[in-house]
Amino acid sequence: MAATPAWPPRSTPRLFVDRPLAPGPLALDGPPAHYLLQVMRAKPGDPVRLFDDRTGEWLATVAETAKRALTLDVGAQLAPREAVPDLWLCAAPLKKGRSDWLAEKACELGVGRLVPVVTRRTVVDQPNTDRLRAHLIEAAEQCGRTALPQLAAPVKLTALLRDWAVAGNGSDRALFFADEQGGAPAFETMRARPGPAAVLIGPEGGFDDAERAAIRALPQAVGVSLGPRILRADTAAAAAVSMWMAAVGDWR
Repeated sequence: MAATPAWPPRSTPRLFVDRPLAPGPLALDGPPAHYLLQVMRAKPGDPVRLFDDRTGEWLATVAETAKRALTLDVGAQLAPREAVPDLWLCAAPLKKGRSDWLAEKACELGVGRLVPVVTRRTVVDQPNTDRLRAHLIEAAEQCGRTALPQLAAPVKLTALLRDWAVAGNGSDRALFFADEQGGAPAFETMRARPGPAAVLIGPEGGFDDAERAAIRALPQAVGVSLGPRILRADTAAAAAVSMWMAAVGDWR
């Protein structure tokens, strides 16, 4: 007997919709409609997977199409919203292409919150948060996440450190400081400190001496080493997040 084809097929388009989803008709226009109509050549009856960062993932089918809009029929819920590991990535904004890459990988690796941190040597002190959010959404669509990483407003390092111990701003959250001047081995240190955490990554030129001293003076800060080689800032972010996910996150 022939095997029944999987439904929906693996090739089914997957889109983020910024509104609560529920069974019933859903009208789409703008970029999502353009993608389905012009890129995927969607036609009535075609399946579409949707997620809303609220209720989870749903299966819909194309009901009607027009030149620049279409209507979907939302049906069964495929999965609830996922539980996200409680890890923040606090990273200095980088040049456009590298910041885009960092946001994409942060989403794929499972980061719960991305915090752009402005330091004295930061090259970009006004990151384009709309662009970063677009890259987070695109990465979530591709990697199967049903929960988007939160994107915080850019904050100066001095303010981040000042507010860290304030209730609601991370008083019980370890801050793993990736220090190019050395620290304890990251993996073992992270594994020994499970619980809410954040990874702090500096800019291309690194933290200056005063910043490094201020970070290390924070009771929750833990200096860690990412190995014997000097890593670019975006590489360091991906490496540190990967270690945390493997040590105490959802890779175990």
